[in-house]
Amino acid sequence: MTTSVPPPTGDAHHRQVLHDNLQAAARNRGQEQKPAVRLFPGRWTRRDWAHASLFVTLGALVVALVPGLSQAMHEGQDPELVTMSLALPPLTAAQRTAQLPHDNWQLVTVEQGQTLGAIFEQMNLPAATMHRILESSDAKARLTRMRPGTELGFDLAADGRLNKLRYDRSDTERVELTLVGEQVEERVIERPVERRNVVISGEVGRSLFHSARRLGLSGAAINTLTDEVFKYDIDFNTDVTQNDRFSVVVEQIWREGELIGTGPVQAAVFTAKGKPFTAFRYEQGGKAEYYNADGRPLKKSFIRMPIQYARLSSRFGSRRHPVLGTMRMHKGVDYAAATGTPIMAAGDARVQFKGTQRGYGNVVILDHGRGHTTLYAHMSRFGNIRQGERVPQGKVIGYVGSTGLATGPHLHYEFRVNGVHRNPLQHTMPEPDPLTGAALAQFRAQTGPALARIREFEDIVYAQVPAAPDPDRQVATARSGGNSRG
Repeated sequence: MTTSVPPPTGDAHHRQVLHDNLQAAARNRGQEQKPAVRLFPGRWTRRDWAHASLFVTLGALVVALVPGLSQAMHEGQDPELVTMSLALPPLTAAQRTAQLPHDNWQLVTVEQGQTLGAIFEQMNLPAATMHRILESSDAKARLTRMRPGTELGFDLAADGRLNKLRYDRSDTERVELTLVGEQVEERVIERPVERRNVVISGEVGRSLFHSARRLGLSGAAINTLTDEVFKYDIDFNTDVTQNDRFSVVVEQIWREGELIGTGPVQAAVFTAKGKPFTAFRYEQGGKAEYYNADGRPLKKSFIRMPIQYARLSSRFGSRRHPVLGTMRMHKGVDYAAATGTPIMAAGDARVQFKGTQRGYGNVVILDHGRGHTTLYAHMSRFGNIRQGERVPQGKVIGYVGSTGLATGPHLHYEFRVNGVHRNPLQHTMPEPDPLTGAALAQFRAQTGPALARIREFEDIVYAQVPAAPDPDRQVATARSGGNSRG
């Protein structure tokens, strides 16, 4: 027997329908297939890529700028260390020495009038230490007669005691004194030098001395050119222009990359007003002189003017005597100059007379041989000469004064040939004897390469000189081996 349940009615029926609908909806949701979630749905556009790049950049900035965040991200992680082996080049001997505990040298340059005692006092070193060092004969000879510019080296301990003292005995030797207890040990260190023959060339410009010094020519070498080599042929006050040029061969001495000295001028070419004048140094019989390319000495037998920085105040010839007031022959020339101005021997000679002669006052007469004599009068005092002594050209034989019949300080100078007075301003002076025979052949063999080198250098350098050169332009120096130097 089947029993049927009657359907609900009213409110009960409404609740039943709602309950059935909710159960059906729940079953339907469970049966639905959910679509898979994709990280990169579809193809990205340029905007998508731009947005992604922006967010990545912002994230990196946040991590970098916020130390706490960066530290938190790396907490608990051990950093990975990487070790790499690098092959280094071997050290040189100098570098190995520098790596070792080495001496603490303090350098002192000796000043004018400064003594070793004053230097030790300046370094706070006791005098007893200095006396121990001076027990060495070489140290005593070198350190008690030091010239300004001498360099001394002091190696001091941490407590201020002197460990070592060093000084240069010569260009090639350095002496190092080490204090060991009460003893002083000496060690001589050889310092090799390199000698180079170089060509220094340039234009006169506004000043010969300034231009030559800028190019590296020493003051002594410049004075050799003007006061010894070319003074007989070139008047450097009137004959030289800005565009004239010079080329000089000198020997330079180098030590450890430093120029420490320059030898004498070996050869030179000076072009004045388009005319070249040459000079070569040649030693004969232990005496060095300068010759031209033909082997004739540049040094003349006589210099025209035996006094520098003087004014010609009276010429040779008939005149009224300034003191006596009578007309008489003036047998020499007068040079007005300040009292005490040095007077030089006009040429190589023997002192024939030194003393006083009437109106001449203090007078010196020199005998130059071959019948040539010169007289120098009115001296204030004599030079360091003796009667009968031989004197070289240019030696100071006295000083300007106004002794005898003179109205003011001046030099009265006479030139005589076989006792006859000649005008020293017009007389043709005798030429010195040239080199001959074997001496001339040796001279040419010695000086030929130097002249060829100068000419080769000038052909290369001055071929590039512009048509209108600047007066201040300097020409570079060419060293041996073809290297150039400014």
